[in-house]
Amino acid sequence: MKRIRVVMWGFGAMGSGMVRLMLEKEGLEVVGVIDQRPELVGKDIGELLKLGKDTGIKITDKPETILDKNKVDICLQAIHSFTKKVFGSLKTIIESGINVISIAEEMSCPGAQEPELAKQIDELARKHSVTVLGTGINPGFVLDQMVINLTGACLNVKHIEASRINDLSPFGKTVMETQGVGTTPEVFAAGIKDGSIVGHIGFPESITMISDAIGLNVDKIEQTREPIISNTHRETGCVKVEPGMVAGCRHIAIGYSKGVEVIKLIHPQQIHPQTENVDTGDYIKITGDPNISLAIKPEIPGGKGTMAAAVNMIPLVVKASCGLKRMSDMPIPACLMGESAYNRG
Repeated sequence: MKRIRVVMWGFGAMGSGMVRLMLEKEGLEVVGVIDQRPELVGKDIGELLKLGKDTGIKITDKPETILDKNKVDICLQAIHSFTKKVFGSLKTIIESGINVISIAEEMSCPGAQEPELAKQIDELARKHSVTVLGTGINPGFVLDQMVINLTGACLNVKHIEASRINDLSPFGKTVMETQGVGTTPEVFAAGIKDGSIVGHIGFPESITMISDAIGLNVDKIEQTREPIISNTHRETGCVKVEPGMVAGCRHIAIGYSKGVEVIKLIHPQQIHPQTENVDTGDYIKITGDPNISLAIKPEIPGGKGTMAAAVNMIPLVVKASCGLKRMSDMPIPACLMGESAYNRG
């Protein structure tokens, strides 16, 4: 089997996890890693991943030295959550003639909030004959793609309610900041007001993706965000939360069509929910003909799920037609366990 050559851009919690996973996949070959942090530049990824041996792949902060379309098939991007923030590096990758998978939440459906940037990305991708996809565990899978797949067994759909109660602990600094984890309730309220704290990133994208896929014609989206206050000490590798501080955010989004609620997405997420006896899980309830109810307990782990969603889509993106894609445009993802999995698409 011809191995797919991959560059990883971003070596944080998710990026390093994706690299570790790709090193285990026989059909993938990691050929480079990009990260701008000075303390990582020049270090072998084997040392950083504690593999017990060097790999010969050293982190660089100079993308132009490794983004060669004759040596790279696809680049995975894990640097930020917002389309505006990742556009510069996306443009660099695309103009190098290399396919891209981004885990920036807004990139799952960038047209939902950044239609002009989405148009630019699509035009650039078509010009340079590459495919660009945004994915992750959510958005990109649980509260959108999996919902869409389930409606395929319905004669009609009147209403969708889906919720994800999950553990934020595996994620890095960027996610903690956007969720307000580690702040006081007062700082959380101020952050919501000034936009520095946004809660879950991706609800407009998920609702738009679902609505477009099944034709619900959502014309308005409303969102509410409330802090989850901790009663216990909680700690991850990048944040500490004491009693009375914010451990996460309860975020709800509702999509309306001509004034009627048709989609409701609920996402209370926090670090170490088990410290206060909160059970995690993913739940989808479709009201229609027939009614469908799905419960996954505990939740699909967010960190592992995001890494898997991105890595498992690699062969499908490499084979896809050029342009900006959403998960709803792509074949159903599958775990890369053997040669036949790489031949799909």
